Amino acid sequence: MTHSFDKAYWQQHWQQSHGDRPGSIASNPPNPYLARETVGLTPGTALDAGCGAGAEAIWLASHGWQVTATDISADALTHAADRATASRLGKPIRWVEADLTTWEPGMRFDLVTTHYAHPAMPQLAFYQRICDWVTPGGTLLIVGHLHTSQSTDDHGHPAEATVALADITAGLDAADWDIVTTEEHQRPVPGPTGQPVTLHDVVVRATSHR
Repeated sequence: MTHSFDKAYWQQHWQQSHGDRPGSIASNPPNPYLARETVGLTPGTALDAGCGAGAEAIWLASHGWQVTATDISADALTHAADRATASRLGKPIRWVEADLTTWEPGMRFDLVTTHYAHPAMPQLAFYQRICDWVTPGGTLLIVGHLHTSQSTDDHGHPAEATVALADITAGLDAADWDIVTTEEHQRPVPGPTGQPVTLHDVVVRATSHR
């Protein structure tokens, strides 16, 4: 089955999400790679592209970053803003409803990160698009679904939402980027029924010197 990943798709996705059920992405903690990959960075401006329920944006704001968090779904942003309010953050988050296939931020950021976001465009083209939003000396952090030989991974992600590690790094010209992290991981997470399922992750971090 082909997924469009357009606004209607994501609105329905978030309307059907229930924060209190096992494995709900609406109540997930921050992605574990975020803290590890940003531990040595000086907090500055950050963009969370495709922020969903806001876990990563909230984590960044709680660690001193000035965060802009974007998502195409108004329902996701409402839920994320409610979580941020409950967290009593010292730094407010700028929540932006935006289609990342066309949106222009009007600035560059010290950190641009995305965690499993799937806009209505080819996955690699999306990664190339957000590369342009990293300030010179800034950091790009991509966490995606690793492409496997299956049409979907163990968590039910369709093939068009997955990507090969080599394809991401091939798009980062050595003249413009220093690649710091290139990794593939498998990790168990709670599934919708409470039973663990396996996520196949790809993690790329790079420093811009454009």
